Amino acid sequence: MSKLKNLKKDLRKFKRPEKAKVLTRFFKTGKGEYAEGDQFLGLKTDETRSVARKYSDLNYSDLKNLLESKIHEERMVAVMVLINRFKKGNLDIKKEVYEFFINNLSGINNWDLVDVSVPHIIGGYLYLAKGNRNVLYDFAKSNNLWKKRIGIMSTFYFIRNYEYQDTLRISEILLTYNHDLIHKAVGWMLREIGNRNLQAEEKFLKIYYKKMPRTMLRYAIEKFPERLRIKYLESKI
Repeated sequence: MSKLKNLKKDLRKFKRPEKAKVLTRFFKTGKGEYAEGDQFLGLKTDETRSVARKYSDLNYSDLKNLLESKIHEERMVAVMVLINRFKKGNLDIKKEVYEFFINNLSGINNWDLVDVSVPHIIGGYLYLAKGNRNVLYDFAKSNNLWKKRIGIMSTFYFIRNYEYQDTLRISEILLTYNHDLIHKAVGWMLREIGNRNLQAEEKFLKIYYKKMPRTMLRYAIEKFPERLRIKYLESKI
């Protein structure tokens, strides 16, 4: 039996139909919802991770197969294998993982898959290789919800290295996009900037906070002192 078949068999050993039903609702998989058609086995994260560790040497053909699966945990296993390979590899391996990942983004189509992977694989590679970051702006300007989230979430790696300019520019691009998952992601990244440099976040907020969707603003100012937070919410800055 091939490694790929064994992997899929191992995942199904942890299958929980009742948990799968909960996850189906939680990740909005119904008709017309953001993750329409996504299917779950009902695994816990540590169970998925244990399978990913067991098959860490999976080839790219099999990884592509997993990323094209309708089963969420199969795509997540592929993502976890790629993250681990990226972290452990030299710059040539990182480039290899990055290029494979960029060419298979259609499988990165739910917020957890985006958030766990792109700060490392896309943000990490562009930072370490000093690569051209225009791809992130292309993602932010696309009509695809997940590419937009990928664009902003990739900058988390830059923020962790005290670089904020790309996050702020992409936040400006996404400011008026009408989807809760983008509002939350932008607000989260602005908050992460503020956790490291409150002045940099406030400089941006003072220009744009009145234009921000309420959810984005609430996420951005969540850690502010109470009196300052209320001033932003009441538009009294």
